[in-house]
Amino acid sequence: MVKETGYYDLLGVKPCATTDEIKRAYRRLALRYHPDKNPSEGERVGTQPGGGPGLGPPGLWGHGRHDSLSLPPALQFKQISQAYEVLSDPQKRSLYDRGGERAMKEGGVGGRGGFGPPMDIFDLFFGGGARMHGPRVERRGKTTVHQLPVTLEDLYNGAARKLSLQKNVICRSCSGRGGRDGLDTRCSKCHGSGVEVIVHQLAPNVVHHIQTMCSQCQGHGEWMRPLDRCLACNGRKVIREKKVLNVHLDKGMADRQKITFHQEGDQVPGLEPGDIVIVLDQKEHPVFQRRGNDLIVKKEIDLVDALCGCKTVIHTLDSRRLLVTSRPGTIIKPGDIKCIPNEGMPVYRSPTQRGKLIVHFQVRFPEPGWLPTHQLRQFQAFFPRREEVMATEDTEEVELREYFPHLEHGRHFTGEAYREDDFEDPMRHNVQCQTS
Repeated sequence: MVKETGYYDLLGVKPCATTDEIKRAYRRLALRYHPDKNPSEGERVGTQPGGGPGLGPPGLWGHGRHDSLSLPPALQFKQISQAYEVLSDPQKRSLYDRGGERAMKEGGVGGRGGFGPPMDIFDLFFGGGARMHGPRVERRGKTTVHQLPVTLEDLYNGAARKLSLQKNVICRSCSGRGGRDGLDTRCSKCHGSGVEVIVHQLAPNVVHHIQTMCSQCQGHGEWMRPLDRCLACNGRKVIREKKVLNVHLDKGMADRQKITFHQEGDQVPGLEPGDIVIVLDQKEHPVFQRRGNDLIVKKEIDLVDALCGCKTVIHTLDSRRLLVTSRPGTIIKPGDIKCIPNEGMPVYRSPTQRGKLIVHFQVRFPEPGWLPTHQLRQFQAFFPRREEVMATEDTEEVELREYFPHLEHGRHFTGEAYREDDFEDPMRHNVQCQTS
């Protein structure tokens, strides 16, 4: 037997409703009466059977204090949230069913401090998450992000760079007050809330509350006369100041890596300064490409070096000269990939370790006519014997000629009929370190 039904009536459910039915009813009403979701709802006055004003929609007529007058949305939402907090808890619901609101107050549940903030319940339903009641977390200012252009040499050798920027610092003249000491800066129009309420009388006993940003303080909650403002910051409490940061680049750092300067961001009175985050932006290198801790370089050699063994020099990023050799008789084919261990990028925070230097060979062939025709047979004698192909009656002999795509006008030959990307790139395969 239920002594009072006021909370049930507020949610529009029967005293025998299940927990799921109570939860669904609260969700529906919270979406309708939450002041941030629908500030215009909840201002209508309904007529309770038997006469007398009540809360707007049917099903919200309560008992006692719940049906006395038309309430603003925030207060209606608070009452709905209190009803849900009691009815969703089995122990509180049992106590309420036996003794009503009086039993709740005497049992230590009601009163000013008995219910949690209604916004907490709303946040729990609609994505905000319940607010934690405990020690206040220190609020911080915004994090500022800056890009720092760097070269591959900087990341290879390490470097020290200076970054000049502008940031807000608390005004020293007024110590962040914005005006003279002891001045009451609370806005007199909104009383520091940043919001002013406009009341419209629509009909007898029907009023409409509209919340809008305070026109005097622009929602900040603080305002002062121009004569009372600090001359240094003009009442803004902060001034712009130049700041030079010394950025240390460690060996092996990567493109897009972040360096954080804690509490070096803009200062705001009453807040902990935010951070400054430096994001490295590596410029493209004309010779080397980086892949993790490995460096890739393209090296062009002559045909004689590819066939008879080569000796070539590679200039490193730290200005050293590497003499690269291959054993005599080792043939390097066009597109071959070799590697030199421990000559790649330094490993971040382990600079004594390095990746591989990957060498992608390209063979430079002689120009046409480099060897007289009468010496071709002598030159062929140095190569393995090739298979002789004889012309037969069912074959037609044709001759290869030079192809110039830019001179073709056919549908399929527009100057881009064949691109270098159309052919297989050996660098797309996994590279295995070989020793020459």
